[in-house]
Amino acid sequence: MEKEDLLNTKLKNLKAYLRSLGSVAIAFSSGVDSTFLLKVAHDVLGEKAIAITASSRSFPARESNEAADFCKANGIKQITIVSEELNIPEFRHNAVDRCYHCKKELFTKIIELAKQNGASYICEGSNMDDNGDYRPGLKAVAELGVKSPLRECDLYKEEIRTLSKQLELPTWNKQSFACLASRFVYGEEITEQKLQMVEKAEQALLDLGFKQLRVRIHGENLARIEVLPSEQEKLFSLRDTVSKALREAGFAYITMDLQGYRTGAMNEVINKTSN
Repeated sequence: MEKEDLLNTKLKNLKAYLRSLGSVAIAFSSGVDSTFLLKVAHDVLGEKAIAITASSRSFPARESNEAADFCKANGIKQITIVSEELNIPEFRHNAVDRCYHCKKELFTKIIELAKQNGASYICEGSNMDDNGDYRPGLKAVAELGVKSPLRECDLYKEEIRTLSKQLELPTWNKQSFACLASRFVYGEEITEQKLQMVEKAEQALLDLGFKQLRVRIHGENLARIEVLPSEQEKLFSLRDTVSKALREAGFAYITMDLQGYRTGAMNEVINKTSN
């Protein structure tokens, strides 16, 4: 089967799957995956597809604003809830299964809101690529009966980007994003101040035009910057500007990771330990 035919078949299957659910609440973060899922769900189900967005300290303001703008532009009902993940001990102390406890607290709230708003099912945007990394949050998703339509329909990240472009979604080439808590070394406490430091640092790099990046925090004030290998030279050339911006964000030491940007970098220690 040709690549284009395969993509069209997967999109058709996704629409059929969502239609079979009848009414859904989409956990919407404004990322590539959840934006695509919400758009297709709304195309298929209309007002029976709503968005629920979590506002939290680990979710940057720019993402919240983009989520609100997208729903408004597309006439989608959006409900915003507050997630107090720092009140969860396992999250605050950054246990290895931090994401499990966070997702369980978040989706428990989403389930209740979905019921109040007449949604029969809750859906989230993980895709097939998420099966290959350490993702304890997916355990909570499974336990709570949350649906994962993109995985159900065998959709991968690059396929979602291609289909998003076809649908003229602004997120088709948006950088991949994960919650700011993923920037912390397991076992090091997550605080509101440190989350703000990371958010300010990453926003400064985005404002400088870097496409895909992470600012990992080690200890109290060391930043380890990951950018694409193709942008490492640019980062070095802007080292004075970058250093100034990150010092203003609260960091005392600023470093560049020579391996460059990669997903799940903080999980590498876990993987080595388990081998």
